[in-house]
Amino acid sequence: MSKKFARSSLCALGMTIMTAQAAEPPKAIGEGEGRLDIIAWPGYIERGQTDKNYDWVTQFEKDTGCAVNVKTAATSDEMVSLMAKGGYDLVTASGDASLRLIAGKRVQPINPDLIPNWKTIDPRIVKGAWFNVGGKVYGTPYQWGPNLLMYNTKTFPTPPDSWSVVFVKQDLPDGKTNQGRVQAYDGPIYIADAALFVKATQPALGITDPYQLTEKQYAAVLKVLREQHALIHRYWHDTTVQMSDFKNEGVVASSAWPYQANALKADNQPIATVFPKEGVTGWADTTMLHAEAKHPMCAYKWMNWSLTPKLQGDLAAWFGSLPVVAEGCKASTLLGDKGCETNGYNYFDKIMFWKTPIAEGGKYVSYSRWTQDYIAIMGGR
Repeated sequence: MSKKFARSSLCALGMTIMTAQAAEPPKAIGEGEGRLDIIAWPGYIERGQTDKNYDWVTQFEKDTGCAVNVKTAATSDEMVSLMAKGGYDLVTASGDASLRLIAGKRVQPINPDLIPNWKTIDPRIVKGAWFNVGGKVYGTPYQWGPNLLMYNTKTFPTPPDSWSVVFVKQDLPDGKTNQGRVQAYDGPIYIADAALFVKATQPALGITDPYQLTEKQYAAVLKVLREQHALIHRYWHDTTVQMSDFKNEGVVASSAWPYQANALKADNQPIATVFPKEGVTGWADTTMLHAEAKHPMCAYKWMNWSLTPKLQGDLAAWFGSLPVVAEGCKASTLLGDKGCETNGYNYFDKIMFWKTPIAEGGKYVSYSRWTQDYIAIMGGR
């Protein structure tokens, strides 16, 4: 995790964002610079190396002459840290990173007029507060999706309907305890998942937004997370490791992205997902342009290409996510006509999307506290 950003004073984040001055975006697109360096979530930018059917890089390189180089990052904090070091053009940032990148002046506003496919973006996404700040647009929407409860269908013949199976010690339907058989996400933003659970199970606390917690609410959420620690097999961030744990290590329930569930089901594993009654958090990711990008023309060409319907649909099929372009739901034979429905396209209004917690002058607990406390919890403190 990025200690540098964890220690920053996020309580002043709102003011910092609004006053940050950034370079003016270009007025026209010229020739590409021949190279493009992107930080991305695993599985987000495929060139057919894992499965030849999933390739949205090769054609782009042929059309533009921009050679795409990808650096994968497993957490938002890692993305923020890499962007701080520099040397990259773009990052596929989730909502818990994007405001930090804007506040830290690591990314620059873009000119949507230079992106012809901009007009096709889902209206539910296009004005998202996680990348529209101070009248400026900081990036191009890429994909979105929920953080679901993934479970083993042999252990749970009937789907579990509550996050309690990962938060509260209990015997599971197979007669064995859940201790050492469940996982939690390795990232401070997971505190919001626990806050959703507390919101539903302790309504007297009055939690309305899982990312804006008062001291009293926050203390109750941390108590749940500390009690959960004794149940945890592993705090996951590597999708490949989590999938292996479900296959080989006896893990039967965890928060997960649709990507892991789809891959495990494709491997004929007894895996399914559910949208628990307490609700879910989720992510809406934005392709953001580094403030000092060395290849801005290639970056603009990629941002436009990333909004093509087939790419959006193929990516959704591969990752288990949702297109930010509605036409993407019908443009991919890999996704199929029901793919968007299966991945949760109609759940948009029920997802509490990741965003950076802001203290608002001390009214709520700051993200720096979230980071420090979650590191302690994972360490058993």
